[in-house]
Amino acid sequence: MNKIKGLGRLLFQLYKWLFVIPCFVLLTIIFGTTAILSSYVMTPRKAAFNGVFWARLTAYSAFMRVKIINRGNIDSKQSYVVVVNHQSAMDIIALYGWLGIDFRWVMKQEIRKVPFLGYACYRVGHVYIDRKNQAAAIHSLEAAKERIHSGTSVLFFPEGTRTESSALKPFKKGAFKMALDLGLPVLPITLSGTDDVMPTKTLELMPGKVNMTIHPAISTAEMTEENIDELMQLSFSAIESDLPAKSDS
Repeated sequence: MNKIKGLGRLLFQLYKWLFVIPCFVLLTIIFGTTAILSSYVMTPRKAAFNGVFWARLTAYSAFMRVKIINRGNIDSKQSYVVVVNHQSAMDIIALYGWLGIDFRWVMKQEIRKVPFLGYACYRVGHVYIDRKNQAAAIHSLEAAKERIHSGTSVLFFPEGTRTESSALKPFKKGAFKMALDLGLPVLPITLSGTDDVMPTKTLELMPGKVNMTIHPAISTAEMTEENIDELMQLSFSAIESDLPAKSDS
């Protein structure tokens, strides 16, 4: 839990409105536009690298520090289905800025409407999914499969939405079905601390430290669709194992 109290907390909220939020908007315009333009002359992998600068500069402006734990569990030449817990909007900043692999995000359709950011994500190959339309969602996931090869991975928040506590919500099956369909390993990642930097459904931004723990990949080589519940449970247990216990106080 963030320990800044009283006047310090008030001053940081003033700093947030006067600097961090204007900085975020400006960075989104600059790097969103750059990503869109570069996508016409570069591969999606290279154009997407604009997002790393966008994310890191945003994090630095907010005094958010990110520590990577067990990066050696990633093989840069291997494609994965990456699954991550979701507690805060700052999860996106941490992952884009520090995960260090080429990946395509499966993100909710509503982000497509965000100026600059939405179209930039589309141009570099991220996948929008309409959770209210099952047929359209299936079509989007089928399209995503075509982009996952040669070290490019796909990233899901398998809970489907942000949680308001450290407790994981039940996982949805989409990520794990894709892993089984493509014969790709699942790479579980735990993010902790982002909800202290910015709790879900708020703009209560505070400086803080985020840990990104990369767990050993889970092979699907000997699995079929009959093993999907087992695969989900293995991934759930891996992510949950590194979440800090939080009191209600």
